Amino acid sequence: MQHSHADVHHAADVPAAPAGSAFWWLIAVGVVLAAWVVGVASPVSAAPWLSLSIWVPIAGGVLVLAVAGEDSRAPLARKLALAAAILGFLISVPLYAGFDTSAHGMQFTELHPWVERFHIQYALGVDGISLIFVLLNSFVTILVVIAGWEVITTRVSQYMAAFLIMSGLMNGVFSSLDAILFYVFFEATLIPMYIVIGIWGGPNRVYAAFKFFLYTLLGSLLLLVALVWLYNASGGSFSITDFHTLPISLEAQKLLFLAFFAAFSVKVPMWPVHTWLPDAHVEAPTGGSAVLAAIMLKLGAYGFIRFALPILPDASQAFAPFMLTLSLVAVVYIGLVAMAQTDMKKLVAYSSISHMGFVTLGFFVFSAAGIEGALVQMISHGFVSAAMFISIGVLYDRMHTRAIADYGGVANRMPVFAAFMVLFAMANCGLPGTSGFVGEFMVIVAAIKYNFWIGLLAATTLIWGAAYTLWMVKRVIFGAVGNAQVAALADVNRREVAVLGLLALTVLAAGIFPAVMTQVMHVSIDDLLRHMAHSKY
Repeated sequence: MQHSHADVHHAADVPAAPAGSAFWWLIAVGVVLAAWVVGVASPVSAAPWLSLSIWVPIAGGVLVLAVAGEDSRAPLARKLALAAAILGFLISVPLYAGFDTSAHGMQFTELHPWVERFHIQYALGVDGISLIFVLLNSFVTILVVIAGWEVITTRVSQYMAAFLIMSGLMNGVFSSLDAILFYVFFEATLIPMYIVIGIWGGPNRVYAAFKFFLYTLLGSLLLLVALVWLYNASGGSFSITDFHTLPISLEAQKLLFLAFFAAFSVKVPMWPVHTWLPDAHVEAPTGGSAVLAAIMLKLGAYGFIRFALPILPDASQAFAPFMLTLSLVAVVYIGLVAMAQTDMKKLVAYSSISHMGFVTLGFFVFSAAGIEGALVQMISHGFVSAAMFISIGVLYDRMHTRAIADYGGVANRMPVFAAFMVLFAMANCGLPGTSGFVGEFMVIVAAIKYNFWIGLLAATTLIWGAAYTLWMVKRVIFGAVGNAQVAALADVNRREVAVLGLLALTVLAAGIFPAVMTQVMHVSIDDLLRHMAHSKY
């Protein structure tokens, strides 16, 4: 990469990072341990854990930018980013440990005035639906920081800071109980991802970044209009829980549902507004693809279950056939499209669209098994899609190509990597014993109870998923060594084993012990279904 005179001059003026890297490791570990000890020593309910889960990663990102602003300080940037990411995850652990699975309503609530004139509040809280996503997001952030440790060599501090800030913003989306606060966090997440794709992406990164930004931003404008309408209807409140009890006519509910659909369907993304996703995935760096698939796609699905279903129960049931149709198109048609891909990233990107179709399908069959299965599928997809994109990134870092035809026989040169890749591929297919099976099985069972033919079409995802995933694995991993470049491959290093190993453990643990996820959801899902049962449609 060429630098201007100004770039070289400023870089030369920046002092090098301290030689004793062990010193910085001790500092980072000390900060993490000190914060953890303070957290454990105090009662779980006494600390503002949700605010900390939002603002600690953001503050960490700002610190990385301030202290390590140039590439000559990249080692310091990486260590500070890792310390902030680990601290962010540790802060989220007491939320799970202290969550009362038998209690109704929101927990760990915080309420402070923000814009008093319009009754906008800094209101936070989580229930069994949102809690798991805070944990997932904080966990994936650690993996992304480690995954980019050696791969990102330019503007390292900005790269790490973007993911830390994005992590805090997405925790804000999952924790917000005020509609405007939700909207601010919801839209703000676009900025760091836009920067990640546009700066560290591939040759067509600018096109992909603009397409991603415009698609998601334009859809969200109608969301703001709907929130203002609800504000007026509620007599001047932006509280999301207040919206749940509003008496809204069916005609008004339908219009509001279409506004929510415009915002959330693009983020899922649902067919036919999915075309931005393959471009964004192909051009994004490995970390960007992992976060985009693992977390950012979940924001749209979360919007449906937090806004559309409880606030507009009548319209949700009225539009159920429409939503189920689009979901089945994503499951079946996009699954077939994935089979035609020759680029590994594009194949997994289309796979994500198909799997997210399962999520919206589960929501709109209106049963506990369906919604719970959809949420488990969201969590599983977060682990599996991140693992698939990071695995593809491992190969790309060595070969600088994502074309399936350029590989062959990778297992002969990278046996440890091949074991990880095959495990994640099996999870992507929905193999029993992995996290990919649990959610899909629950949604299929719920769909069959709702309508046999809908369940049958949904079950074909097991066929399409196995077809395109195993087709890719067969040509990339197995067989004879494809060419001299493959013959020269080196197996995964310790850093890559750490990332892939953590993901493998989570994929297996969630598949064998799904109650870790489902036990916190039961009460919240039952409350949602009871609320919807009182609808008049």
